[in-house]
Formats: sequence, C-alpha cells, structure tokens
Amino acid sequence: MLQVQSAVGLLLIPLIAYALSESRKSLKASFLVRTIAAGLALQIVIAAAMLNIPLFRAAFDWAGGLVAALQQASNTGMRLVFGYLAGGAQPFETVRPEASFILAFQALPVILLISALSKLAYHWGLLQPVVRATGRVLQKTLGVTGPVAISAAANILVGMVEAPLLVRPYLLKMSRGGLFATMTAGMAGVAGTVLALYATILEPVVPGAAGHLIVASVISVPAALMLSALMVPDMPTSQPVEKEDGDIVIENPASSSMDAIAEGTREGISLLVSVAAMLVVAVALVALANQVLGFVVSPFGISLTFEKILGWLFSPLAFIIGIPWAECAAAGSLLGVKTVLNEFVAYLQMSALSADVLGPRSRLIMTYALCGFANLGSLGILVGGMVAMVPQRRAEIVSLGAKTVISGTLSTLMTAAVVGALTP
Repeated sequence: MLQVQSAVGLLLIPLIAYALSESRKSLKASFLVRTIAAGLALQIVIAAAMLNIPLFRAAFDWAGGLVAALQQASNTGMRLVFGYLAGGAQPFETVRPEASFILAFQALPVILLISALSKLAYHWGLLQPVVRATGRVLQKTLGVTGPVAISAAANILVGMVEAPLLVRPYLLKMSRGGLFATMTAGMAGVAGTVLALYATILEPVVPGAAGHLIVASVISVPAALMLSALMVPDMPTSQPVEKEDGDIVIENPASSSMDAIAEGTREGISLLVSVAAMLVVAVALVALANQVLGFVVSPFGISLTFEKILGWLFSPLAFIIGIPWAECAAAGSLLGVKTVLNEFVAYLQMSALSADVLGPRSRLIMTYALCGFANLGSLGILVGGMVAMVPQRRAEIVSLGAKTVISGTLSTLMTAAVVGALTP
C-alpha cells in the first residue's frame, strides 16, 4: 500500500504543477500527455535500472568506496595542517573519543578536494562528453532546446550557477519557459562538490548513500524539465530563440592542470566558508525561533518548536511521496527545514533521528526528497548569479525566482515518489 501511496503521489505532483501554471489555457491536452508521460517514463526507467540492475547496483558500492577514499584523502591533508583537530594523534589522553569529531575539520574539507578535481576534469575534457550526451537524451525525449538541455544535464555535476554559465551566450534569447526550466533544474539538484559531503553524513543511517544521491541527481533533471514546462509553458519571446543545439562554453579556461587545481581550490575555499557560515546561521536561527516560541507558549503549558510547526505544514507532502502517516510529522519537519533553511541542516537532523522515528524505507525516500537546492537561501544565490550573467532580463529572472523554489521542491518530491513506488 505504501508503494501505491507513492504512485498516487506521482500523479498528484504534476497536477499541483499544472494548477500553479501561469498559462493553463495554452497547455493543450496532447502536450500535457506527452510531457508528463515522457518525464515519468524517463524517471522510472532510469531509477529502475540504477536501483535494480546488478551492474548499476555494483556502482553503488563503487560510489561509496570513492566517497570514502576522497574523505580519507582530504582528512590526510587536514591532519597534516591541523593535527589532532582533524583526527590526528591526540597530544593528551582522550576520555570520550566519540566526542572528538569536529565537523569543520573532519567532514567539510572534502569540498576542497571535490572542487579541485571537478575543475581538473573539465580542463582535461572528461566531463564535457557526459554533459553533451545527457543533454541530447533530454532534448530528444522532453523536447527542450539544446541550451536548456545542456544546462540541465550539467546540473548533475556542477552547481545551479555554474551550469547556466556553460550556455551563457544563449540566455539572452532563451524563451521565458526555457529560462524557467534552466533555473528550476538548478534548484532541483545538488552540486557534486557537496554530494560527497552529504554521502559521508548519511552513510551510517542510509547504506549506499552516495549511490542514492547520484541517482537522485540524475532523475531530478527530467522531473525539473517536466514540471517547469507545466508551470511556465514555453512561450516565445519577442526575440528569436536560438536554433543551435547549444554548446559548452567555459569562460576563462585553465591554462594548465596546476592552474585548474589552484582555481578549483580557490572556488572550494569560498564554498566551504559559505557552507560553514550558513550552517552556523541556520542552526542559530532555529534555536532563536524555538526560544521565541517557548517564551510565547510557556504561559499556556504548551511545548512548541519551529520543527514541530514545519512538520504539521509539510506532513501532507511527506504523505503523498509514500511516508507512513505515523512518520509524516518527522518527515514533514525535515522537508520544512530543507525549504526554509537548507538541505545540509535537514540531512544532519535526519542522521540524528532514531530508527523508531523514521524507518529505513522512509529514510531512503527522504534522502531523495531532500536532495535539492530549493530553499530560500539558494534563491538569492540563483537570482543573483543569473542576473549577473544576463542583466538585460533582470525583471524576468526576479519574477520567476520565487516559483523556482516551488518547482524545485516539487521536482525532488517527485524523485522521492518514484523511488517510493519502486521500493517495497
């Protein structure tokens, strides 16, 4: 019955997107059927193959081993620089070894290594063919233009601002629907630079977390393109839309492998500091909100927290993706924290939940549901980055910005519903 529950959610989520469409009258029945069918089929086929075929299942173990190797390598470098703070030999007797883990020194630094490696892979031309091939599949199956397909495919590997940069020359003449699809694809996934970090956090409670996060990043792309086409139909602008298939344009390419490593490290430092600062502020804001709520309701003898309120609000969304009702409050709270704050805080909270609060199947589904940048903090980053790339369309980008939080959230919920429908 839980699988049926998730299957019903697969039908309800596109209906929600259709209800929120800014031009329902322009959506013909044939377009609706083709778009929804193509999007669903692509998601289900990819998910079923990656989750059930032994060859792809073996890739999960490989991905988990790769993440562990990257984490170990980054920790080796950190121990050289920071010693016992990064897990090195203690200069004193440790009474409680389990309390010696320091997030900033033993988990976050993997971002630096991933950032440098991804820059190096682009310099060597290893990632471009993958992006082009994925873009062609999206273009043929979902009918999007080449630039939109290329940018959406790149989101599997890079962040929501870096991906549109690859097709920057096409952004000015891109249709309104194409622009919205490009922005939604960015909000519906996470960058490869933080994927390894999330996998490290989740592995103790979600076996094969790295593989599942990779699957989530892949199947969120067709979900994002399908739902964005329903919410903002592809209406042509007054300027002609580019007819070319699009291409990958890397601005200021690295002059050498060492230059690529140095540039990737510099970008990684900025991201690491941003992640750490956002984590401090986000947790502080939750604590402050709980203090205010406690002050307001304490005279009435009521116990109320920010997480509990979010749990009530988001419980229906948790239910339609296949979470048992008894666990919907906890799952809804995680969805709310992810939307209001960010997915990192939500993953940290989920990893701390006991098994009786969220079962193994629910943890798996929530791994997919939380795997996206669709939150209020990322909205500012996305809008700021897009406006910097194409300032001529500032007003249009700002008007579409808030909608991308909704479309991005619906996309991750859809990926979770697909997995829920396939998982007993």
